[in-house]
Amino acid sequence: MVDLSTTYLGLKLKNPIIIGSSGLTNSVENIKEAAANGAAAVVLKSLFEEQIQHAASHMLTQNEQSNYYPEAEDYIRNYTKINDVDNYLKLIRESKKSVDIPIIASINCVSSSEWTDFAKKIESAGADALELNIFILPSDPHLSGEQNEQVYFEIINKIIKTVKIPVAVKISYYFSGMAKMALKLSWTGIAGLVLFNRFYSPDIDIEKFELKATNVFSSPSEISISLRWVAMLSSKIQCDIAASTGVHDGKSVIKQLLAGAKAVQIASVLYKKGFQEIGVMLTDLEEWMIRHKFTSTEQFIGRMSVGKADNPAAYERVQFMKHFSGIE
Repeated sequence: MVDLSTTYLGLKLKNPIIIGSSGLTNSVENIKEAAANGAAAVVLKSLFEEQIQHAASHMLTQNEQSNYYPEAEDYIRNYTKINDVDNYLKLIRESKKSVDIPIIASINCVSSSEWTDFAKKIESAGADALELNIFILPSDPHLSGEQNEQVYFEIINKIIKTVKIPVAVKISYYFSGMAKMALKLSWTGIAGLVLFNRFYSPDIDIEKFELKATNVFSSPSEISISLRWVAMLSSKIQCDIAASTGVHDGKSVIKQLLAGAKAVQIASVLYKKGFQEIGVMLTDLEEWMIRHKFTSTEQFIGRMSVGKADNPAAYERVQFMKHFSGIE
C-alpha cells in the first residue's frame, strides 16, 4: 500500500487533489459527491468583495468603481439576491456537517476595505482555511508596479490580523519580479500560495459588436506556466504551494508534485468528465508510485524542483535554441 497523503496549509489531506473554487463547489450535494469520489478538500466558490460590501450596504454608496460602471449595479443586486452572503456561511456550516474533508472558503478581492471583517464570520462558521483570490490588473498608467503590489500586502495584513485559520493567496504571474513578490508574500504569515488564478478572458463578437467571455475552461497545455513557477519557487518561499490550471489527468498531478507543489487544484477536467475523474487520477498516481517504488508522497514532492533537478537551468531558459532553431 502507498500513502497518498500530504500536508497543505497545515491541514492533513488524504491525497493531493483539491477541488478548486468554481460552480462545482457551490452546493452541499456537489461537495458530498466530490468527497465520495476521493477529493481531499474543496475550495468553495468565491464570494466577491462586491457581494460582501453590498450585503453590508456599502457597495453602491461607497465603491467608486460603481460610478465608472453603473451597469454593474443591477447585476450586483440581482446576483446578491441569489448568492446571498448569509447563504455562504450556511454552505460552510452544512458542508462541515456533511463531509469529513477540509472546507476552504474563498474570497475574490481587489482592496482592503470593510469587507475584511467578514473573514471572521467565515472562521466562525467553521471553515478550515481561507483562500484569497487577488488580482490587481496593472491597467492604470498612473500607478506604479509597487503601488499595485502594495494592495496585496494591505489585504493580507488585514486578514492575518482578523482570523486564526490558515490563509492561502491565489495570485497571477503578472509581476515584473515574480520570484521576489512570491517570496515577500510568503513572509507575511500566509500558509500557502496558489499558482495561478484564472481570469475572465474577453473576446469580441464581430457581428453583434459585443464583448463576451472565451476560454472559460483551462486546457492541458496550460500546465506549463504553473509548472515552471512551482518548480522555481517551491524550495525558495516560506509557505506551501498548490498548483492550479491545466491539471487534467494523473500525469499532471505527478508533474506538479515533482515540481514541489504540496497539492493541486482541479476544476475544468471535472466539468468535462465528472467527479469520477478524481478516482482515475488517484489511481494513476498510486500506480506510478508503485512503479517507482515510492511509499509516500513525501519521498518525491519537490524532487524535480529547481533546488533538486539535474538541470535547473532548463526552467530558467524561456527561449531555447535547441527547441526553436529548427522551426521556420
